[in-house]
Amino acid sequence: MKKRIKGYATPQATKEYARAMNDVVGEGHFSDFVPAQDKAKIKLSSLGVGTFPGAISNTVDEQVVQIILKGLTSGINVIDTGAHYRYGRALAAVGAGIQAGIEEGISRDAIFVISKGGFLTLRGGAPADFDTWFEKEIIEKGLGSKDDLVNRVHLLSPDYIDYQINLSLNLLGLETLDLFLVDQPEIHIPSIGKENTNRKLLKVFVALEKAVKENRIRAYGISTFDGMRVETDDIKFQSLTSMIGLAEKASQEVNGLGVTHSFKVVQTPFNHVMSEAFTRFNQATGQGNVASTLQAAYQLGIYMMASHSLMKGHLALSQNDQLMPLLPLFDNAAQRSLQFNRSTPGLGTSLVGTSQLSHFNDLLTVSQSIPMKKNAYLALYSKT
Repeated sequence: MKKRIKGYATPQATKEYARAMNDVVGEGHFSDFVPAQDKAKIKLSSLGVGTFPGAISNTVDEQVVQIILKGLTSGINVIDTGAHYRYGRALAAVGAGIQAGIEEGISRDAIFVISKGGFLTLRGGAPADFDTWFEKEIIEKGLGSKDDLVNRVHLLSPDYIDYQINLSLNLLGLETLDLFLVDQPEIHIPSIGKENTNRKLLKVFVALEKAVKENRIRAYGISTFDGMRVETDDIKFQSLTSMIGLAEKASQEVNGLGVTHSFKVVQTPFNHVMSEAFTRFNQATGQGNVASTLQAAYQLGIYMMASHSLMKGHLALSQNDQLMPLLPLFDNAAQRSLQFNRSTPGLGTSLVGTSQLSHFNDLLTVSQSIPMKKNAYLALYSKT
């Protein structure tokens, strides 16, 4: 078995990385993240590499390796992947890219690596007989039951999440993940209700707190699609305070009283079309006010990441470019969309999924500029 790479993102290493990239990226490119274990700020790039898209092929694997290598050597130190991405192939490609970056002199401790779980990995592709596969690979191995499964795609059980953590570490070739996210747990709510979903999430959070204690992961959170964007009366709505409450219970069960929980990050779709995390006031903070998701997260000490920064490529199309009159200094719609996202107050990192090096250059171009000032950003809303 290949020896795993030791380490995880640290305040000192990420600060040194940010300083080393001063001449490469624009001022204000790095955001501050404070994990529970360190209490000191980790520097994370305002744009990050997403690895969801791409065909199941060796060519895409190699492109992912080159994208990560180019990103790490150009001031992009946040890498996002998932146990189910490209039927699990994304993990190995990401690991090879990290190894290539380390060989170029980038410290492992300067890189923030994220994986996700919940959706079935289905390594090698969708099985011809799903029920037989599920019985053999999930039930017989004690990873979950049919009661934990929804829509034949998502499994919310502590044993399966733990399996996906270990799978991520094995295929990435790492000893520790900086962050592990439960991906879209809200899709269980229509089937079993919010109360039962939260009961399942509590058990999963207990498993994640144990993984933190064992140093297999450094922090955890959730990645939602609908949960943080919808109105409070929507069946899929998830409140930040309820998630934190579950994490506090989980931490107490694992660590006893007096130990801070490690629920530290939320991912949600955000772009200038899907702007609800900034514009919809749907979160009660527990501090006497109602706020947007981004505002509430700031008050509650949760780091926010944007998924769908280009809405699966749609915002890179010039015919959809609503920002052209407002951000004319950028070359194309993709760059303007990314500049909009990274300038959003309260948003730490915007993830950009791509499997083509030519598209990745748009991300690097934007990273070399300075994010918009707050007043200029807010003026975009009044203009539109």
